[in-house]
Amino acid sequence: MRKKKVAGIFMSFMVAAGVLAGCNSSASGDGDSEKSGTIKIGANLELSGGVASYGQSAKEGIELAIEEINKEGIDGKKLKLVTVDNKSDAAEATSGALKLATQDKVVAMIGAATSTNTLAQVQIAQDNNIPLITPTGTNPTITNKDGKLSDYVFRTCFIDPFQGTVAANFASNDLKVKNAAILIDSSSDYAKGLAAAFKESFKKNGGKIVAEEAYVQKDTDFHATLTRIKAANPEYVFLPGYYEEVGLIIKQARELGLDVPFMGGDGWDSPKLVEIAGADPLKNTYITNHYSSGDDDKKVQDFVSAFKAKYDGKSPDAFTALGYDTVYFLADAIKRAGSSDPKKIQKALEETDGLELVSGNMKLDKNHDPIKAAVILEYVNGEQKFKTKVNP
Repeated sequence: MRKKKVAGIFMSFMVAAGVLAGCNSSASGDGDSEKSGTIKIGANLELSGGVASYGQSAKEGIELAIEEINKEGIDGKKLKLVTVDNKSDAAEATSGALKLATQDKVVAMIGAATSTNTLAQVQIAQDNNIPLITPTGTNPTITNKDGKLSDYVFRTCFIDPFQGTVAANFASNDLKVKNAAILIDSSSDYAKGLAAAFKESFKKNGGKIVAEEAYVQKDTDFHATLTRIKAANPEYVFLPGYYEEVGLIIKQARELGLDVPFMGGDGWDSPKLVEIAGADPLKNTYITNHYSSGDDDKKVQDFVSAFKAKYDGKSPDAFTALGYDTVYFLADAIKRAGSSDPKKIQKALEETDGLELVSGNMKLDKNHDPIKAAVILEYVNGEQKFKTKVNP
């Protein structure tokens, strides 16, 4: 998102406040919660604003996991969720993280759904020694920036270089594409990271980038940009954006007669996409994603059944699955740590190896990033259909 000067000053103030608060915060989290038999965890999610669908989906998965875990508890204690709405805004994500860390005194934080809003929380987690786990923030710099590991920050999803490479290989090897256009949200860390990975891999495969265009979040008229792309005569368009703009772009592209395959990442994964774009314009489009509800793996199908039972037959998307997995990732660490001390939880998270989750086997690399498979989905009649699974 575009950072305004006032927002930047506000965020700097809040981060500074976090440093001071961190000096006074208890390393063992909320003592009152310990005595009451609960373990307080926070969720900082996009529950309103431009990408609210992501946060709402993740929250449903989080709540289902907590409900399941609390049937038996963790060493006699139950998880208690404290939720803040970051309103799809980085400054709000910073203030929300500060509240969770210093006022609510949670032992760990989950969120955000997007890379930009997760990056806004990293310094708060580091300053207060509280683990932060993003379910779906895929930008590599979340966990490691300029070669420096953020040791209290983790993620449950794979990262953009892998996702971008998978998309490039699919375009080259499966769709037999020789040239492509790239259209990105220039205000999004997520989109820029994916585009860079795609471009590098596609060119290594012998492909040519014939056009590169950009837009910013909240744009609604893409006709001029799409006309320039069409004039470049691409065989394929890589569009690593979020569903609100992507839906409009796909719809307007088809209206202009740009009927080549479009492909994006997990940012497309929202029921709202079909509402915005329409089922017919989404023909011949693909996404890389973290899981598919159509996967016949027993763990996946058990999760899908449990979710549908709780949410009146609704089908869980990847944000839901990763929110669900994140709670199990955290609960497993708390159990192995034998404590709700954030520092001990951090160490246990770091040592996770071989944890079976809905989105795959959880093994972390040195940057706290999971080494996991990706799936490729195709939109058919407005529904996602499992195409293939790609191992790392």
